[in-house]
Amino acid sequence: MHRIAALLLLLLLLPWIAPPAFADDADDIRARLEQWTDDFNNRRIEAACDLFSRELISDFRGQGEANYETRCGLITAALSDRSKTYRYALDIREIIVEGDIAIVRLVWTFFIAPLNITTVEPGMDIFRRETDGQWRIIRYMAYEEER
Repeated sequence: MHRIAALLLLLLLLPWIAPPAFADDADDIRARLEQWTDDFNNRRIEAACDLFSRELISDFRGQGEANYETRCGLITAALSDRSKTYRYALDIREIIVEGDIAIVRLVWTFFIAPLNITTVEPGMDIFRRETDGQWRIIRYMAYEEER
């Protein structure tokens, strides 16, 4: 009888003792994306590049594949251009975490001033938890919606 009571107590306490890792991981990934939005919008180049793994392969429709150096170079060039203001708004649709890999379905809205250009960019990011414990994007695909 004591074993059954102990087992029931353990089952009741288990969610508080060992919460599911994927919920914390999804929150960490959401926070990384929100921080990236703030970093990009405030021209913090190094921090903006840090969201991407050195093993990045990205594919944006019309631009072809790019690695970390190319993608970070594009971010650096854009954020260094003081004649324009670039801003992103984030809409996370879904985060799926499985171990050290996560898939994020999202939509970025991109604004360029003073050109008064707005684009909507649906995409999918694949994150990996790297050796330093940080979630970084290792692959992503995105496209600009047709209007």
